[in-house]
Amino acid sequence: MKTPPPTLPSYYVGLMSGTSLDGIDAALVAITPHSPPKLIATYALPMPQSLHNLLLSLCHAKQVSFAALAEAESAFCQLQANAVNALLAQQQISPAQIHAIGSHGQTIEHAPSGHHGGPAYTLQLDNPSLLAELTGCTVVADFRRRDLAAGGQAAPLAPAFHQALFGRQQSEQLVLNLGGFANLTWLPSDTSIPALGFDTGPANVLLDAWFSKHHNGRFDQNGVWATGGQIDQALLARLLNEPFFHQPPPRSTGRELFHLAWLENKLTGNESAEDVQATLAELTAISVAQGIQHLPIASNRMTLIACGGGAHNAYLMARLATHLPNAAFKSPADLGWPEDWIEAGAFAWLAHQRLHNLPGNLPSVTGASGPRVLGGIYAH
Repeated sequence: MKTPPPTLPSYYVGLMSGTSLDGIDAALVAITPHSPPKLIATYALPMPQSLHNLLLSLCHAKQVSFAALAEAESAFCQLQANAVNALLAQQQISPAQIHAIGSHGQTIEHAPSGHHGGPAYTLQLDNPSLLAELTGCTVVADFRRRDLAAGGQAAPLAPAFHQALFGRQQSEQLVLNLGGFANLTWLPSDTSIPALGFDTGPANVLLDAWFSKHHNGRFDQNGVWATGGQIDQALLARLLNEPFFHQPPPRSTGRELFHLAWLENKLTGNESAEDVQATLAELTAISVAQGIQHLPIASNRMTLIACGGGAHNAYLMARLATHLPNAAFKSPADLGWPEDWIEAGAFAWLAHQRLHNLPGNLPSVTGASGPRVLGGIYAH
């Protein structure tokens, strides 16, 4: 009896910029049936300050011109293409060897409940047709709107990838993504129980905005500035009074709710800048801990896998450890996926799901009426 030939992996590139607007992350991912996705190589391309400012202005604009949208979309797409082409050149891989690029696009506004009684919507700035032309690769994009059409929040989408990546272990696991916003994924050990996930609130988005207002830089390295401050309990109470923190899942959020003006409206003017930074880190830690209370966690001891840029913030991680004394923190790097690359990897995996007509959402996470195949295909 002949041994069947080994199944060769297929290669995908996942692209993510996230709410931090700091650059394009491009992840080369190998996917083999019946095996967890494998991270092969990465490339990070910083975002020019001019594009960062333009995208940020669009996120908070009350009125937007089509010309401004077109300018931002074109520049963003070119930056994505540059990241992909650099990654492929670095690995000496031709575009023909890539099954597809999974492009999340840049979220400009996310309103899964609509505004003032209007329809639900989520807007990601992207141009997959141009990206296919600039890279020579098939592109899969527009992942969120099919889940939204099925009555879901369209976010978070990463929990489905967390499930595929980390699988079901003998004990339940929590995956905490600390990007611009924080989201949780609960992976129960019992495979008959669906995974759960939701946004818990802001992570880096307010920390970065407040730091940039007072310093020449985009983020508080290792939380050093926050370490010099004291937690302002009165301010913390005002921040936690936001109705979002009291909503049951499914739930998702974004810059349309949590932004610098939202924070400044909560200030009395007597707070020190360092104290505000420390309090914002505490807000993230407490909102994560409160979010975990929505989960049917069975054991007293939980494994928590922290990823995203916030996982490098020593002060924030210390505050999380204080509020989660029963959590055993684990780095995803121990499983072959460094903290900064899981989000980009998720969109490589979602592109694979789309090409194989497989669902990319988890209805237990987003609240959609059922599993859906996500994204549109832009063949090269």
